[in-house]
Amino acid sequence: MKMKKWAGLAITSMLAASMLLSGCTSSSTGAKGGKTELTLGYYSSGSTDATMNEIITEFEKNNPDVKIKTVTAPYGQFFQKLDTQIAGGKQPDLWLSDGVLVSKFSERGAIKDLTKYIDKDLKKEDYYGLEFDKDNDGKYWGVPSGIQVGALFYNKDMFDKAKVPYPSDNWTWDDLKSAAAKLTIDSGGKTADEAGFKKDSIKQYGYSFFNITEGWFPILKAFGGSVLDPSLEKSAVNSPENKKALDWIVDGMKRGVIIDPSDLESFQSPFTPFPSGSAAMVTGIYVRTLAANEAHLNYDVAPLPKGPDGKRFSPIIANSWVISSKTDAKKEEAAWKWIKNWATNDGVQQKWANLGESVPVKKSVAQSDKFLKSGTPPEHKKVFLDAVSYAGTLDTNAVWTEWNQKFTDTVYPAFRGETSTDQALQKADTEIQQVLDNFYNKK
Repeated sequence: MKMKKWAGLAITSMLAASMLLSGCTSSSTGAKGGKTELTLGYYSSGSTDATMNEIITEFEKNNPDVKIKTVTAPYGQFFQKLDTQIAGGKQPDLWLSDGVLVSKFSERGAIKDLTKYIDKDLKKEDYYGLEFDKDNDGKYWGVPSGIQVGALFYNKDMFDKAKVPYPSDNWTWDDLKSAAAKLTIDSGGKTADEAGFKKDSIKQYGYSFFNITEGWFPILKAFGGSVLDPSLEKSAVNSPENKKALDWIVDGMKRGVIIDPSDLESFQSPFTPFPSGSAAMVTGIYVRTLAANEAHLNYDVAPLPKGPDGKRFSPIIANSWVISSKTDAKKEEAAWKWIKNWATNDGVQQKWANLGESVPVKKSVAQSDKFLKSGTPPEHKKVFLDAVSYAGTLDTNAVWTEWNQKFTDTVYPAFRGETSTDQALQKADTEIQQVLDNFYNKK
């Protein structure tokens, strides 16, 4: 994560000022009655609110000098409003950031450097994901509330019926494709590796594929490729490694063993093929266990496969607490009390883990039986913990959202067979570099 000086906040939301959440600035929530009033923002899924309120109540009881006011909204709405608030200098004192956006906030000057607090109060080796909030200069900009790590989800019933061995630790992406061919079935009962298979009448896919995190990025990385170079300011898209990875993907989609973007549009959501029983395998982050469990699937998880040179890669997203750069010194201290309590309090960690939405960031909690043997699938939850050792970020930087969209717009036509992978990579390289230059050359 490369941090740069303020380069001007690009606001894409056109929300009117009247939509700003009231009472979320430092000036409007000053100290009253001897208490420091702290505005805390987070994106709510509905199911998280009760647990968050419990944690807040306990925190206020143990810290009677701090009063917390929450600002919440569903994910998309929360971050749209947050962009507008930051532009007006009216953001919450601290908020829970999607991990892919921490770089955006730090490089645009919206949040504070937390290195001094982390060095003083946290033992870095006790946590998963903390290093992914660190920039190339060694500064820390957030503390994870929990982490999302990628793994291979597979439907055990489908594998058993097809007499295909379950995925192993030694699987390569070619092994996955071979298994997927045996698990892709058309309306006539033919598999993708049998004569007479009809790609236009698939009723069960071998492997479901979607988006950057749970689709193409882990494959590019396993094949030795990437989107950006280590500086995170230059495109590395047009490479032989990426060409090999994209050719592998396109071949699978042409054969029908990997669901293509057009077929995916027929489902309610990109992850739906797996819990609905329409796909035998899918790359998924930890939160996908909720949908799989709600569907009562007989499933488990395995490590993501290795690339041609034995390299394995798993995406990791550390959704993190960050402190506003506009927060004054007194509120900053109170905000750090909240973050420190979240990170060090086993009770808080366990309550958040019980929601099932993320892997606990504190290793002692994540490695406990309460998490690993919670009684709910998947059986091998330790796969997510082991994946951290070969995990990496999604080349996140200040313009991650913009370059990700450029990749989708230029490369997905190759997935649909509308252009060649060579042409797609060349175009993606040019357009992504333009996005990078527009930001970093103006810093």
